This record gives sequence, structure tokens and C-alpha cells, in this order.
Amino acid sequence: MRLPSSEYLNRPWRLHEVAPDFEVEDVWELPTPGGPDDLDRLVQGFAQGGGAGNGGIVGFLMAVRWKLGAWFGWDAPGKGIGTRVQSLRERLPGDLAAGPRGPDSTTLPFTSVFQTHDEWAAEIANGTMHGVVHLGWVSGSDGVYRAQMTVLVRPNGRAGRVYMAFITPFRRMIVYPRMLSSIGRRWAAMPL
Repeated sequence: MRLPSSEYLNRPWRLHEVAPDFEVEDVWELPTPGGPDDLDRLVQGFAQGGGAGNGGIVGFLMAVRWKLGAWFGWDAPGKGIGTRVQSLRERLPGDLAAGPRGPDSTTLPFTSVFQTHDEWAAEIANGTMHGVVHLGWVSGSDGVYRAQMTVLVRPNGRAGRVYMAFITPFRRMIVYPRMLSSIGRRWAAMPL
């Protein structure tokens, strides 16, 4: 379920101090009911492909995106983290820098930035933007914990803003709903 940006903005996430210049694109509640200590299990599954839509229409859209990236040079060497943009790890306060990083994605080009007991952040950069996926573990009014996934971006100039505006309907109407459904199925099948 899509949530208002305030669900991310009004919580005391550590990512606020690391990425204040990033814009909130989307906030989604993930179908991942659990207990107070389950974020790490979710992050491990997410990094191993539990957050990716590998087939069907989502797989097709991702293949189109990677093909366009190759044609337009969006993903060329020199366009990513450590070249076009500095890693957010360079901005981490001492306690986060000394703490666990969390796992890198094995299926998508996301690099983990940091992980705490209740949040994980990973980043990606290319010629269009510098983006962050943030998983926050929150307690609901029913006492059940669930993850909230926030996507934050810093577009790369006017072309990056146009690109982000162009993909918004695809993300919101196709990619994220199917991805969340897949995450829910994988979560329910994961051993406790």
C-alpha cells in the first residue's frame, strides 16, 4: 500500500542526517508482518533478490530500462557511485560508519550504506540520478511490525528530472504493486 511521504519524513530515521538533499519519491508499506527483531531477515531476503521483480511485465520493463541505459550511456563507467557521485557512506556519522553496513544486492546494482536494528539503506547511481532505497521497521497500532520502503532520489540535472517523471507511472502502477506482492509471497515462505 502506498503511504504519504510524511510516513518517512516524520519518523526519526538516521537516513535524514545522511541524505537531507534527497527527495522522497515514494513510501510503501510492505506486506511483511513480524516481530521487533525481524528487519535483518527482511534485508537478507531483499538483498538476495526478494525485492526484485525478475519476470513478467516487471522483468520486461527492467530489461527495457537496462537496454535504454546502454544506448544512452546512463550506466556507463564514470556515471555511478565513486565516480559521478560520492557514496553516502562518506557522509555517515562515526557510529553508523563503524556499525554494520548490511548486505549488497545480488540481483540489482544497489550498494548497502548502513544497517541498524530498525533501518537499512542502499544506494544506486547512474547518469540520471543518485537513488536510495530505505527499509524502515515500524510497529503498527496492532503491535505487529512491518517494513516501510522509501525511495529517495537526487536527480542528475534536468534530464534526470524528466527521466524520473517519465518512469513514475510505471513505478507506481506496475513495478511496485507487483514487487510488493512478490515480497509478501517470499516473506510468508521464509523460515522464522
